[in-house]
Amino acid sequence: MRQRLYFMLPDIPQARATLDELLLARIEERHIHFIAKDNLLLPDMPGANLFQRTDLLHGLELGALIGAVSGVLAGSLLLIFPPENPELKMMALLGSGFGGALLGSWLSGRAAKSIPSSRLETYLSEIDAGKVLLIVDVPLHKVLPVKQMLCEKHPDLRFAGLSVSYVLN
Repeated sequence: MRQRLYFMLPDIPQARATLDELLLARIEERHIHFIAKDNLLLPDMPGANLFQRTDLLHGLELGALIGAVSGVLAGSLLLIFPPENPELKMMALLGSGFGGALLGSWLSGRAAKSIPSSRLETYLSEIDAGKVLLIVDVPLHKVLPVKQMLCEKHPDLRFAGLSVSYVLN
């Protein structure tokens, strides 16, 4: 498990310099992500992916839960008005629950893909003002060294928070 560090940088040149320093500190590029206004990032700077920019995962989870419950409720109608075959009852109940979960996660995922991530709400006003959000996933033992290194080299940088990241390696 890794820790996700958030830093607010004043502009693109500072973000580019920070990227170089992180790479020199042996942080892999796949663990470094930037979010800027109107995709102003330079081509060689790794941008945040769809899962980091939107509420897609949250929408998929919520849709699967609501869809599964709705599917089981719909399938329970088959228990009230049973078909002739008793084995068909249980298969229909499980099938409707699974089908509801799939349909619910698909529909809510499509909707959540267009919604900005709720985790980034606190940073959106600064990003709109031209600042750049840096997200770095580091192992627990590198949290303090990385934070200290960046704060020492960039006095304009603001440490904006820490959260648990479920990136496996």
